[in-house]
Amino acid sequence: MNPVFEQGFPLVVRFNGDNRDTFIAWYKENEAKLTDLLHEKGAILFKGIDLSDLDDFEHVMSFISDKFVNYVDGFSPRTKLAKNIYTSTEYDADFYITLHNELSFSNRWPSRLFFFCVTPAQHGGETPIADGREILRKMRPELLETFTQKGVTYIRNLHNGGGVGPSWQQTYETESQNEVENFCKEGNVDFEWKEDGGLKIIQRKDALLKHPVSGEEVWFNQVDQFHPCHLRPEIYETLMELYDNQEEELPMYGCFGDDSRIEKEMIHEVRSIVDETAVPVAWQKGDLLMLDNVLVAHGRMPYKGDRKILVSMSV
Repeated sequence: MNPVFEQGFPLVVRFNGDNRDTFIAWYKENEAKLTDLLHEKGAILFKGIDLSDLDDFEHVMSFISDKFVNYVDGFSPRTKLAKNIYTSTEYDADFYITLHNELSFSNRWPSRLFFFCVTPAQHGGETPIADGREILRKMRPELLETFTQKGVTYIRNLHNGGGVGPSWQQTYETESQNEVENFCKEGNVDFEWKEDGGLKIIQRKDALLKHPVSGEEVWFNQVDQFHPCHLRPEIYETLMELYDNQEEELPMYGCFGDDSRIEKEMIHEVRSIVDETAVPVAWQKGDLLMLDNVLVAHGRMPYKGDRKILVSMSV
């Protein structure tokens, strides 16, 4: 088997209808080379493999990795379909998901993401990806310095089973307050139980991160998704009425690491740079996309028709 390597971003490795076990054998034989390429390119798209459903994806992943990361501490609506497999997201089809590094606000972010296409959208639904090194190179020095010096604070207000957004039980995949407290303490996460049984989570992070292998510095955060300007105006107004005009009590809120407000113009500037850097990955059935989650941010374009993309996360 001699797949064709097509240079670009992402790097495309094209097969000729090879079955899943043949692909697994090839992957294991070339694993060291692929790891080096992933650290260099940030994204590798495998095409032309005979893969079609959840069973195929789960089978392949069981051989590719034995160190998986569950989606504990996340906020995107998704369903756990198998032990290490989730739907990529269940946000409405008309919603543009801005680019982000998965779980960058958490202490337990995955090193690698594997996206698998079961059903491509009829129209749209691409997964835009952007190299965090390139984002830094494009960023205005004064803006970059501000985020570098101040860092970011992520605040989440998780309800106890009845409210807006996810509950703390959904977020941490448990009904035990002790388990949640242990998770937070291990990760040096500030938390506060509320009188109504809800939970406030405060996580302070750097806006940039050095890659654990290459040492390269990259833009690594998702503060724009936590900032109030991320909300549609009508949703923002409704939520502000619900939460007594206190932005820090919204289900999600993002500010600087010193708790000072990030002006919306800054968020718009960051988002513009990220979007300008992004490259859309158009899906075909059976495609398998491997991302270095530190080097590369990802999002989702709006779409029409059925779309089913699965994800698995590993260290």
